[in-house]
Amino acid sequence: MARYSISDLEQLSGVKAHTIRIWEQRYNLLHPNRTATNIRTYGEADLRRLLNVATLCGRGQRISQVVRLSEEECQAAALALCNEVQPADCARINALQAAALDLDEPRLHHLLDEAISELGPEDAILRLGYPVLQRLSVSWKEGSLGVAQERLVAQLLRQELLASADALPLLPLATSDAPRWLLFLPEGEWHELALLFMNYALRARGQQVLYLGPNLALADVVAAAQAFRPTVLATVLTTVPARSHVAAYATALHQQCPEATVLLFGGLAVQATGLPEGCLQTACLHEFRDLIPFVNQEVGRELVEN
Repeated sequence: MARYSISDLEQLSGVKAHTIRIWEQRYNLLHPNRTATNIRTYGEADLRRLLNVATLCGRGQRISQVVRLSEEECQAAALALCNEVQPADCARINALQAAALDLDEPRLHHLLDEAISELGPEDAILRLGYPVLQRLSVSWKEGSLGVAQERLVAQLLRQELLASADALPLLPLATSDAPRWLLFLPEGEWHELALLFMNYALRARGQQVLYLGPNLALADVVAAAQAFRPTVLATVLTTVPARSHVAAYATALHQQCPEATVLLFGGLAVQATGLPEGCLQTACLHEFRDLIPFVNQEVGRELVEN
């Protein structure tokens, strides 16, 4: 059974540790155990209770009223808020996280499908999916939670992005003047969630996309680029190459595919220096979406000049 520190609860719920202590002392909201050194630790029931209470208080209900609810009443009220026509993001985030903690895949599917139906795939994933994933990742890295919950959410987001992209029409390559994007992950890189988001966002805006997925050797990228003739080579750098080798990798891409702009996304990308001229860096998917019309403008200008 997972155990959480008060800092874990703060990270996972968004409620300040000071507030959690007050709620615990004044209202007996949580029931921590204590270690031999008198440090409080909290269980999964405490976290679920806090998530539900945070949802209700975030919608204007008084804590003094919320604590009078039974566990079942509190959870039902929080889920009811999540299912309103215009729910607050925090209510849905907490509901998704609670379902993830319980490894309740059907409930997660239902909540994600509902959010995508209302908000669209991009906003649902940026506003809800990624925040949940980040909270779970923080907890996993700190050792208070296993990897299963994070993997479950990541896999469901992956499935939703693939299904949403497959539902979009494919443009005829020979008759389209839209910019061409070649998306791939370098050899040894397997974290493709951001790349899948980019794939959907580009296709939804009428771009030509060749999605080659994870773990692609540089020689295979170059061979594909020679056939596809991309406007942009876009990749995500999460774990590879080593930070000191990012500039060399970008330079190799630029030299072997000189007609394409190189776009590097991710934490390693934005920390890199000494990149070749014309290489773009971004670590935010919101910024990536803003780049798409910029590329369209550049392609349009080249067509006019030619």
